[in-house]
Amino acid sequence: MAIFPPLVNETSFTGTAVSEPEPVETSGANYYSTTFGTPGLPYISTLAPAEPSTSIPSSNEIVQAFTFSPASYATPSPTTPQPSSTLLTLIPSHEPLAQPANFTHAGYRAVAYYGNWDIYNRNYQPQHIPASKLTHLLYSIKQLQLLKASNRNLKVLLSIGGWTYTNTNRAMDTPTSSTHGIQRFAASCVQLIRNYGFDGVDIDWEYPSTTEQGSAFLALLQEIRRQMDDYANTLVYGDDFGHEMKPSFLLSIAAPAGETNYRNMPLREISRVTDFVNLMTYDYAGSWDNVTGHASNLYASAENPLSTPYNTASVLAAYYAAGVPPAKLNLGMPLYGRSFTNTQGLGLPYNGIGIGSWEAGVYDFKDLPLAGAQEFYDAEAGATYSYHNGSGMLVSYDTVPMALRKVVDLAQQRLGGAMWWEISGDRMDEGSIVSNVSRLRLRVIVEMSQ
Repeated sequence: MAIFPPLVNETSFTGTAVSEPEPVETSGANYYSTTFGTPGLPYISTLAPAEPSTSIPSSNEIVQAFTFSPASYATPSPTTPQPSSTLLTLIPSHEPLAQPANFTHAGYRAVAYYGNWDIYNRNYQPQHIPASKLTHLLYSIKQLQLLKASNRNLKVLLSIGGWTYTNTNRAMDTPTSSTHGIQRFAASCVQLIRNYGFDGVDIDWEYPSTTEQGSAFLALLQEIRRQMDDYANTLVYGDDFGHEMKPSFLLSIAAPAGETNYRNMPLREISRVTDFVNLMTYDYAGSWDNVTGHASNLYASAENPLSTPYNTASVLAAYYAAGVPPAKLNLGMPLYGRSFTNTQGLGLPYNGIGIGSWEAGVYDFKDLPLAGAQEFYDAEAGATYSYHNGSGMLVSYDTVPMALRKVVDLAQQRLGGAMWWEISGDRMDEGSIVSNVSRLRLRVIVEMSQ
């Protein structure tokens, strides 16, 4: 039987909403939202890959709480910094998690972003995208349309916005400042759908800076929805049974994890007009901070609070309290790591951020862990990272086990799906996060449908 990477016993979400730091440029204007669903081979980078399973295990075997056991860990030398967390192991707990909900429902999503720079700067071509593992993808080039043609269930959405255009350049301010501007923006979205065959649009405004802009964002989404529906009504056709049919175009947003940003947005009303909301629950720590920290942790750490300035639990709690249905939310996860150099460990000062894969301080998941580094799990924070004793480099990122842990969490929380930023950072072998998560999801679907 294939070994599934370890997950952690469930802990209730606690904590309070917090403000969001200013992120370093990792997003952009044209990116793609994807959702996946086919098998891949579970693998942990510090262990040998498991053999493929020849049978489908029961849901209790799959959706089960695994624990990171404190036994048999490699211990750092007393003369070197000693991260407080433990190395990953494969000792399962015997306490099953609650059954996940709606895994068989068509609305269950797994979402990832694909950047236009991936093609030219990173040589990550559309054919490299694991389309059979996805349900949604967004981009405006012919190759992606061909990808959709060979993967009929894949939804291709155009995503508009990103950090550079909407925050640095404030490109959303003018078109949303008047009714006429909102109508023109929406009409452009529909025209792109008409011309290129997109299944919808995703709006990434980072971020409405006032409640007035939050209301304008809602008005924009409502107008896009209205115009998309009007266009859909022109495409009514009859099926073989005499029923009237028409397409349904999708509308989504990238949503902030910081209180200073989401408090400006009418979240409940936005959730009513959108099909799903992609929570950007990452970039909690980075080069803008004075100390190292987790970049995408689930919980706050009482033992080391400086290492968790933000946490996903409080973000979800805030969105629930605002009236957003869990099924509308996609939990965001990074396919990259934030790095810190010359540090003694988590929550401590550092000096430098490393060269990164493509930009300073940011390493693609496929390049991690770096040579000589060990992976650790912070049980209290619900996060993984690597540390190199020699160089003092710490990198915060989701490992495969951590990604599977989060998927179990989102199932228990009754969330709508998962989202990754961004797809070119994933591995293209048995260590792929997307493939491993897809394998877990597929097996649960098969088991629950029997």
